[in-house]
Amino acid sequence: MSKKDQTTILKVAEIAGVSKQTVSRVINDHPDVSDVTRKHVQQVIAELGYHPSAVARSLTSQRTHTIAVVTAGLNLVGPSNVLHGIALKAEELGYSLLIKNLAGFRIADYQGLVRFLNEMRVEGVAWACPDIDHYRQETIENLSSFPVPVVFQGSSPIENALFVTVDNYTGGCQATQHLIDQGFRKIAHISGPLSFADAEARKSGWTDTLKKVGAHLAQSHWAEGDWSAVSGASAVSELLQTYPEMDAIFVANDQMAIGAMQTLQARGLQVPGDIAIVGYDNIAESAYSSPPLTTMSQNFELMGAKTIELLVEAINAQRSGKELSALQPVRLTTDLVIRQSSLRTAS
Repeated sequence: MSKKDQTTILKVAEIAGVSKQTVSRVINDHPDVSDVTRKHVQQVIAELGYHPSAVARSLTSQRTHTIAVVTAGLNLVGPSNVLHGIALKAEELGYSLLIKNLAGFRIADYQGLVRFLNEMRVEGVAWACPDIDHYRQETIENLSSFPVPVVFQGSSPIENALFVTVDNYTGGCQATQHLIDQGFRKIAHISGPLSFADAEARKSGWTDTLKKVGAHLAQSHWAEGDWSAVSGASAVSELLQTYPEMDAIFVANDQMAIGAMQTLQARGLQVPGDIAIVGYDNIAESAYSSPPLTTMSQNFELMGAKTIELLVEAINAQRSGKELSALQPVRLTTDLVIRQSSLRTAS
């Protein structure tokens, strides 16, 4: 065992010529220590290479600096990238993460979950699960008595809850309008699973935008996928049967769009010459598909980072005795990234 490993708070106090309590106050950033003493103790700590126990610090300060992240569907692009953004921002702000990866998207035992999170003494919860079957309201109600702040993610905020939202409806409108602006009128849609609120919002954007220009809409003009490239290939095969006259497709995510493009090309159809394609998400691969994919860009990592920023703001507000109702939801937008797959003039 090295000398540094043997260093204790008592050793720091002895060398600094102060009490153990003073060292503890410096470590826990208490205000009742003079600047001269604080700097002297911090210098001794650095010279000795002393690393105070996180457990001991939490017992002294009554804080754990731990945030719980409740997530599901980490095999999907969105949730996994959101979690990455959460992890980076939490590290930056000095918080540790407790990851609770749910087996499914719905919760059967809220009481058990709340008991677990209480036992872990988390200071806040980032609820990063996709909203399935509109159960977000149910979740908010079941966590209403939870003693620490909870920040949710979704397509639209719900009253009396902290939210980071992405405007998927407007994104669906923008994607469809871009195809209209390119001169396409027979625009089909491949949706994500409509149990997902995000997929439903994007489909609604497609529907409403086509209605505004008087386009004919029918059940045969859209097909449902499951977010995977395989399902995109299957869905476009279905549309070729039910809507053979289509000249463009808005696809609810890039993976399905890439699967759809490959299937069209395998059948001898050109993209965008015969059928134009717009995807959603702007995953890294979309710029390197053939042709490069026009897509709606949403920043998953930014969503994760904003979730942590809002949660830390709520944690600090609660500790200061402020009302969390004064905190405003964070609203994120999507941006159209135009590439070759949707251009009428593309060769």
